[in-house]
Amino acid sequence: MRAIHHWLDGKETAGTSGRTADVFNPATGEVQAKVDLATKPEMDAAIERAAEAQVKWGATNPQRR
Repeated sequence: MRAIHHWLDGKETAGTSGRTADVFNPATGEVQAKVDLATKPEMDAAIERAAEAQVKWGATNPQRR
């Protein structure tokens, strides 16, 4: 079964909580993947990295984005 991990700093990173949630195909109701559920430290790190990246991204000319 397909596993969906976290995306941090431009790369896929497996979660460390050991918990997952089902991802359903809306047309059939079948489970098509499992997504990692984040721990609080993982969420905090993702938010911190996103806030840091936003500064540079926000300063980028819209035509280059």
